[in-house]
Amino acid sequence: MAEEAPQESPQEPAQDTMFQDAVNALREGNKALAKDVLTRLLKTDQNNATYWVWMSAAVETYKERVYCLQTALRFDPENVSAKRGLTLLGAIPPDENVQPFSLNHPRAWEEKLLLAHEQPQSKNTSRPLARLAAIIIVGVIVVGLAIGGLMLPRHNANPFFRIFDTNTPGASPTFTLTPTFVNQTLQGVTSTPGPNSLAAALGVSYTATPLYVNTPRAPQSADQYNVALAAYQKGDWVTFISAMQQVEVLEPAAPDIPYDIGEAYRFQGDYKDALDAYTVSLHLDQNFAPAHLGMARLDLLRDPNTDVTSLLNLAIQNDPNYGEAYLERADYYLNHNLPGLALSDLDAALKRMPDSALVQLGYARAYLAQGNTAKGLSAAQQANQIDLTLLPAYLVLGQAYVANAQCSDAVKPLETYITYGPNDGSAYVLLGQCYEATGAYQDAITATTKALSLDFTLRQAYLYRGLSYLELNNINSADTDIRKALEYFPNSFDANLALMRLSYLEGHYGDAFLHIGSTEALAQTDQQKALVLYWTGLIQEKRSDTKDAVTAWQSLLAMPAGVMTSQMYSDATKHLAALATGTPTPTTSGTAGTLTPTLTATPTLTSTPTPTSTNKP
Repeated sequence: MAEEAPQESPQEPAQDTMFQDAVNALREGNKALAKDVLTRLLKTDQNNATYWVWMSAAVETYKERVYCLQTALRFDPENVSAKRGLTLLGAIPPDENVQPFSLNHPRAWEEKLLLAHEQPQSKNTSRPLARLAAIIIVGVIVVGLAIGGLMLPRHNANPFFRIFDTNTPGASPTFTLTPTFVNQTLQGVTSTPGPNSLAAALGVSYTATPLYVNTPRAPQSADQYNVALAAYQKGDWVTFISAMQQVEVLEPAAPDIPYDIGEAYRFQGDYKDALDAYTVSLHLDQNFAPAHLGMARLDLLRDPNTDVTSLLNLAIQNDPNYGEAYLERADYYLNHNLPGLALSDLDAALKRMPDSALVQLGYARAYLAQGNTAKGLSAAQQANQIDLTLLPAYLVLGQAYVANAQCSDAVKPLETYITYGPNDGSAYVLLGQCYEATGAYQDAITATTKALSLDFTLRQAYLYRGLSYLELNNINSADTDIRKALEYFPNSFDANLALMRLSYLEGHYGDAFLHIGSTEALAQTDQQKALVLYWTGLIQEKRSDTKDAVTAWQSLLAMPAGVMTSQMYSDATKHLAALATGTPTPTTSGTAGTLTPTLTATPTLTSTPTPTSTNKP
């Protein structure tokens, strides 16, 4: 009586087809595709030893092969192929009960036999002998090829399937084929729904960027898709992913579904699963533009210096109306100090995304990079007005105000950014600079101290903290910070002027005099020149050099009144009169010359993170 064939579940035919795809991919030298397919199979049946044996032929490194074969042996302790492979790899001692096998390629009749038996069977099969025979034959091919270097190309010839180098697998039973992104954060931050979010604080609705395509769904998946859309609008990525995975089962050929799932994974910081999803999307349609964009974004998360222009160019080539691809390429150019190229892409993005706050944010960054501070400020204000929940806009708006010498206006947006954003040390430095310029010295000390605690390389913080200590007459702390600032920024006018002031306040008038020449040489604006003259008059009086003091006061009074404070003008008038009559010179506080902040920001902040379009869901 013929043996009854084992009953298959409804999903088994699809799994068999995928398994055959993996086998064919290995034979064709496409190890990346084989890894992708086998990864998906293992997500549905992680205990399948046959999948793990084949996975050992798809991975690159010795440790990965050992891990795959050890896992196969754990789920099937009698798996002969896994034992033989581990023996050949030197991972286990030879087993006398396991006969060695030839590494020669099978003859034609053997290959036909292999194809008849290589499909993975259920562990509860009623044909154990046939199953064992099939595994042995598979092992002859797979493990032999694995030990011999697989006789396959090391690099995938298909540019559409980009699998990064893998990390060494750990002890976890979940095998990870895609890279684990450690300590990676989004380059920009968007306020997503939550009790402590910016959107909640402002009392405005959270608005997600629309999905790339709104493909009409099949009738059987419409309900689940509507559930997914509702979750997407709320930023509920867990529910969105779950609903879309159910839609994916019903519409396995639609490339937009795995792409949307990948986006949700990316928004919640799960870059490994995002990469898997993008790869599935490209497997379904190698010309699907968004998946190329997703791959580029993940490449940048892995290494911000990676050249992703080829991927972005491919996305634009496949869909010339894809605004986000232009926007992402503009961000790439901005991050590589190419604002002219960025502006060209921003113009293209604006035509396709006329109401996008991210486009205006890109314009602001580009104009500021070119030194066009007025246009930069205007674009930053538009970005903020279009989307009040776009947190990076507050940072760039603050930068634009500072670039336009409007520190008082910069305080509020910067405070908003640090309240709802990440612990961004450079933002605290910028805020500290604004606090110091507007006379909030204790707040400046707090902000700059926080910046240094987050990143000790933010040396600009020493300057603004030192200046604030100086205004609060904390001479010792000011001296320490100002001297540190001068080590890093020897050509800073503000730091040199502060050292001259410190020497004066400490009674070291000779040292103060020696600093006059170097500070004067760094003065570029009339305001700075006025400050040098003011302090020169004070210092020379203390040194009893009356002639030079009179010259300094006269020169200061000859300058336009708008370049100095009223206190500076009053002091100059009183001191000049006292010197002319021989009466004692009036006492000054030593701070009148600093009431007007200098118009040039020194030093320029260079480590401020640049927000990108990759983070607006």
